[in-house]
Amino acid sequence: MRPYTVYILKCGDGSLYTGITTDLEARLKSHRKGKGARYTRGRLPVEPVYAETVENRSAALKRELEIKRMSRRQKLELIREQGGSFQ
Repeated sequence: MRPYTVYILKCGDGSLYTGITTDLEARLKSHRKGKGARYTRGRLPVEPVYAETVENRSAALKRELEIKRMSRRQKLELIREQGGSFQ
């Protein structure tokens, strides 16, 4: 079973998008071509600012929901804790 990645993208308008995937590089290419999630299509360019690996789809969906329920401030703190930056 392939591990899943839970990720956060910084969109061109400064907003944050959270998603899951089994292949982060392929998913980023899809987002950047405007073929990813509807949310990111109109907010290009996108830049990955956070990623964490979890063991399965169920854990990824739960973690994605946890992150989506966080405030913007909490998400930015999560990004900083991992050593990422957000400008």
